[in-house]
Amino acid sequence: MSTTQVAIPEAFQITELIDQSTYLVNGEMKKWKGETTPVYSSIHTVNGQGEYAPTLLGSIPRMQEKEAAEALEAATKAYGKGKGVWPTMKVSERVVAMETFVEIMKTKRDEVVKYLMWEIGKSLPDSQKEFDRTVEYIYDTIEDYKQMDRDSAKFQKHDGVYAHIRRGPLGVVLCLGPYNYPLNETFALLIPAIIMGNTCIFKPAKHGVLLISPLLEAFEKAFPKGVVNIVYGRGREVAAPIMQSGKVDVLALIGNSKSAIALQDQHPNKNRLRLVLGLEAKNPAIVLPDADLDLAVNECIAGTLSFNGQRCTALKIVYVHEKVKDEFLKRYTAKVDSLPFGNPWDDGVKLTPLPEPGKPAYIQELIDDALAKGAKVINKRGGETTENFIFPAVLYPVNKEMRVYDEEQFGPVVPIMSFNDIEEPLNDIADSNYGQQVSLFGKDVYTLAPLIDTLVNLVCRVNLNSSCQRGPDVYPFTGRKDSAVSTLSVHDALRSFSIRTFVASKDNDYNNKILNELLDTKAANFVSTDYIL
Repeated sequence: MSTTQVAIPEAFQITELIDQSTYLVNGEMKKWKGETTPVYSSIHTVNGQGEYAPTLLGSIPRMQEKEAAEALEAATKAYGKGKGVWPTMKVSERVVAMETFVEIMKTKRDEVVKYLMWEIGKSLPDSQKEFDRTVEYIYDTIEDYKQMDRDSAKFQKHDGVYAHIRRGPLGVVLCLGPYNYPLNETFALLIPAIIMGNTCIFKPAKHGVLLISPLLEAFEKAFPKGVVNIVYGRGREVAAPIMQSGKVDVLALIGNSKSAIALQDQHPNKNRLRLVLGLEAKNPAIVLPDADLDLAVNECIAGTLSFNGQRCTALKIVYVHEKVKDEFLKRYTAKVDSLPFGNPWDDGVKLTPLPEPGKPAYIQELIDDALAKGAKVINKRGGETTENFIFPAVLYPVNKEMRVYDEEQFGPVVPIMSFNDIEEPLNDIADSNYGQQVSLFGKDVYTLAPLIDTLVNLVCRVNLNSSCQRGPDVYPFTGRKDSAVSTLSVHDALRSFSIRTFVASKDNDYNNKILNELLDTKAANFVSTDYIL
């Protein structure tokens, strides 16, 4: 997609480059004087030489092991072997800090939305939704955290022993987010990790990095020094040495399993390393013969091609029963070819430029491989290519020899298989390396019931007559096998980044007097029955 500055609404024009010359470590915005890496948008505009080319947006520091060590030292010091200000702080005070953060964050909405569009090609409505959803997620996390504290503001007694059970932090967290939701999914890791009392080192994603710049001030002002440390650079140059230190207690990552495995292998004490991972998925749709085809087609369009299919929750393979195959393919391909392609700020746009420079070539490789092994591109526009985009290709019939059957394509190509026996897709799902979600289209309850009973044991969410998705964020988000470790949601993430810990004392006059004094004097932040409103 090529454009000119004239065609861009004034509110979204790049009038100044963001040269991120500072970074946040130990509560200070430090000046960066070293090597930098330019940040380009895949959206083409006319450059200074009068050529259409990727748009320069700014630059970021290219940090190395020295800066990684500096950030790690700050986070480790802030945790202070459990004695730091943040991990020992009252719950109510951590809540106030997080409320301060989100209030400042809300003032940066327009800037963040603008860079979501430019950096990753996300449409204006979806970029606005990502920001607003993230703000809502933070507020929901605060409320759930307060409820967690209310529920634990008590003593239990069993077998003559009193116990005051709460949840405590785990330590130092290394947080790495994905490019497709560089704000929302990154913060779904970072926010619960912080509010539970951990200290964090955060490296933004490769694409979607400058949109964090407007939020550095909020992190700096809201939290004590060393609680949040933000570094830039390549993973192997920044994240790897941090892991090699053995001082990281939690690896929080949403991305590729290869990256997760590589980082785990860097840690000298893997048995001590907690993992919170959101990884690949190959979510299938199953269209039964009694499915409402209009509904199934619309949901499969949303599931396969929202944000060009660049979602872990995207439908990445579609199984259609032979009885309705022809009609489904006819309606589905017509809908695909009618999807409007344009820049993120264009009204009604559904397909936008791809942020990864190599993605069109990769998608073409999958298409060529499938064609060589018997598939056809069955939609008229499938495979049309520009400098930064490839129009969605619907492939049929797909077989298990094709790369697109196994690989998570994470882009605009849709493999479709037909079936006669429902055991065929069920066996494929059982044999898959992934197990996140499935979409099931049909209406006969006696057909659906046994399928649901089986599928809930193969994946973690069965979507009945709807596309796969993460939200609402209060629902569990996880996966089986290679798709995830731990559970993310407002409720579960707080538990993923904490551990149950408690004070125990035998029921006798000596101990009971001490407990009462602790409660009366409020000398200990942990021992408290205060009810937070």
